[in-house]
Amino acid sequence: MKVLKFGGTSVGSPERMRRLLDIINPNERQIVVLSAVSGTTNSLVEISEAYKVDKNKAVSLIDNLKSKYIVFIQDLFPQQEFYAKGNEIIETHFATIYSFANEASFTPAHERAILAQGELISTNLYTVYLNQIGIDAVLLPALDFMKIDEESEPIVPFITEKLTPLLEANPTTKLFITQGFICRNPFGEIDNLKRGGSDYTASLIGAGITAEEVQIWTDIDGMHNNDPRIVKNTRPIARLSFEEAAELAYFGAKILHPQSVLPAQKYKIPVRLKNTMDPTAPGTLIDAQRSEGEIKAVAAKDGITAVKIQSSRMLMAYGFLRRVFEIFERYKTPIDVITTSEVAVSVTIDKTDNLKDIIEELADYGAVEVDKDLTIICIVGDFVSSKTGYAARVINSLKEVPMRMISYGGSNNNISIIVDSSFKHSALQDLHEGLFN
Repeated sequence: MKVLKFGGTSVGSPERMRRLLDIINPNERQIVVLSAVSGTTNSLVEISEAYKVDKNKAVSLIDNLKSKYIVFIQDLFPQQEFYAKGNEIIETHFATIYSFANEASFTPAHERAILAQGELISTNLYTVYLNQIGIDAVLLPALDFMKIDEESEPIVPFITEKLTPLLEANPTTKLFITQGFICRNPFGEIDNLKRGGSDYTASLIGAGITAEEVQIWTDIDGMHNNDPRIVKNTRPIARLSFEEAAELAYFGAKILHPQSVLPAQKYKIPVRLKNTMDPTAPGTLIDAQRSEGEIKAVAAKDGITAVKIQSSRMLMAYGFLRRVFEIFERYKTPIDVITTSEVAVSVTIDKTDNLKDIIEELADYGAVEVDKDLTIICIVGDFVSSKTGYAARVINSLKEVPMRMISYGGSNNNISIIVDSSFKHSALQDLHEGLFN
């Protein structure tokens, strides 16, 4: 069985929904994971924010969104019988969204429940549409089998336990539809896998049922070897290892949710990135196969802050780095890149909510310097330790770009360069010229 994920633009209009069958084969057993109709999640976020300060404004925003869906179902369901079913779906889910106007306070749990309505609406409408045109499709409610633990980590064995009987109960059905993004938390409340979580859902389902393949369908033909918005003549990468794809996703390749590689990698499920606008394009295959000695791609991650702690107390002292890292751990602030010398350590972070408190605590151990508005440029490939020249090719390509930090050797798949964000475009262009042309 394959798992296919489609984002919001793929279900963004009735015509787009109809065209999904150019890709989905209703005669092949598949689970189709859908996001909310494009624009809906942003509208639901806006509604949630309005609920916190002005319930009348929230109701007005809900009215506006509902009117768009009424037009949507008029186009999608020309037959009165199925229009009635579509209208019932709209009424039911918008009744949930309206209901919070009657609550004395608006809580995070309420907000999560509202955000879930987008995926619930799109999947219900698409299932009814398939039934309207005579295709046997079964809706699998993600809230019945997607669950996260106390650390917000998905529980794959739970997915297997709950999803397998649902599939076995429909042995002749080929097509199953489910929601991306949404799940339940340990308290049984509606929760979610954060923005971009539909990719993650597809990968988790693939792991849970040991799928033949997970396909992520977007509007670009695979993962490119550089940012096509900045660099000309980029090209899709035919094949990546799980490790390479994880590095690229984390360090800026927007086509793939950073966490979505991990379950597929652990359970050895191939992931294929495909283009809904050009289904015949090969896209990018992500699997366990390595390509030793090859530089694959460049990606960039903005919004980076570098923190340097300099102290003679580091010299020949054990325990110093542990104490420094414990400060970041205490404030739940992940570190991206680390470089050290005998008397200094520099780290980069992209979460700065607690930066002031972190700096105050670090000052107990030495002089602290902070650089903001930085970008991590990540060069990804399979860098075999016995071969030479990788770092030289990278540095020679960036002769005109000042570098704040360099990290090489921590991973066989990543060379990271930290630059001022004003040099981001020139760095990406120079690296493309030096590494791929």
